[in-house]
Amino acid sequence: MKRKRTIEEINAKIAAGTAVVMTAGEISSLKGKASPADIFDAVDVVTTGTFSPMCSSGAFLNLGQTEEHIKIKKATLNDVGTMSGLAAVDAYIGATTASCKDPKYGGAHVIEALICGNKVILDAQGDVTDCYTNPRNERAISLDDINEAYMFNPRNCYQNYAAAVNSSGKKLKTYMGTLLPNGNNINYCTSGELSPLINDPELRTIGTGTRILLCGGTGYVAAKGTQFNTAADKNRKGIPFEGAATLALRGGLRDMSPAFIKAAYMPSYGVTLFVAVSIPISVLDTDMAARVLITNKEIDVNVRDFGISGHPVSGRYTYEELASGAVTHNGVRARTIPLSSLAIARKSAMLLKRLIMENSFHLTEAVEKYGGSPENTGPSPDAALTCALCGACAAFCPSKALFINGTRLYHDPLLCSDCGICGEICPCGLIKGGGHGGIHA
Repeated sequence: MKRKRTIEEINAKIAAGTAVVMTAGEISSLKGKASPADIFDAVDVVTTGTFSPMCSSGAFLNLGQTEEHIKIKKATLNDVGTMSGLAAVDAYIGATTASCKDPKYGGAHVIEALICGNKVILDAQGDVTDCYTNPRNERAISLDDINEAYMFNPRNCYQNYAAAVNSSGKKLKTYMGTLLPNGNNINYCTSGELSPLINDPELRTIGTGTRILLCGGTGYVAAKGTQFNTAADKNRKGIPFEGAATLALRGGLRDMSPAFIKAAYMPSYGVTLFVAVSIPISVLDTDMAARVLITNKEIDVNVRDFGISGHPVSGRYTYEELASGAVTHNGVRARTIPLSSLAIARKSAMLLKRLIMENSFHLTEAVEKYGGSPENTGPSPDAALTCALCGACAAFCPSKALFINGTRLYHDPLLCSDCGICGEICPCGLIKGGGHGGIHA
């Protein structure tokens, strides 16, 4: 019988000072030395970490009323525009919004300045009414002057992220950094085996209300992130080749540390914000123990060619290969360039580990689950009626682009030759034509 434990039981051990906590990197080093059962017996919580540019970030700020009340219709902070109209003195500043005076400075820099304790210049124009008579207010403010200030990021923590290459003859400057011509470099942006959603690919322990560490302070998962997609193609370990699940995150700016946030500018692309996220993974059973034993050599990453319209997939490498410094891609020896910091990701994971062991951070049950468990993963009951999971298509597939993992049929578009055999073989009439775009399991 599979052994299990609950989050409540883990929290009791945290309170008693007996919980065993390891970082995802420490756990990965045990691959081949310890079984999932050994890990379940020895470890209660695994801490993860990432520190990457996350453009879909920003902060809600309650700027406070003036003596003569103002209803803000337009406001800037250090010449960076905010979104007003939420209420009289509420505003949202997006990380990628650029200053009207300097395109290399933006909302990310304002958020970082506030977290660092610095003052920024508020310039607010008012919509004059009988009850709001102030037409304009300009003053220096810091977090001490702001009633509520919290980061709310609509899309952070991609489960995986495609790497980028440029096969064209000219240099490209993109959100994936500078891509040299003729495929001379491949840029990638993931923390591999440390990555939060890689360690819990089915999102069994992560959902709305999950307590996390956001930029070094306590935060929470607020919702599914935008572009959330758990139907993305995955490898045999259940790890997506790119994209897939994302999270919307929330945390108070006052709780955050300057060591875990960094405003940045991608040349000729725009402003972005490096955000540190660490999520505790509860080792609830031996299945979860097997998941957290994931290693870089088991994580496959698609490479997309920015030199071709539509950025098609042009190859795939393991994270271990990308982290080696160079790969041979389409006959060209390409340097592999990280856009995220493993050093800060490890530091964040270690901080969360310490806080848990000091009884300063307890785990929470998600109030809304985004994933499943071995008892309820896979297609919905309705979907289960459509695919018999007989495996005929996978058995006949000459390129091995189809395979069954658990209760799902997976399709690898990089291997697919569009021969159409799967469509002819499928007894359920589920697959139409060639493999690309034709799998509906």
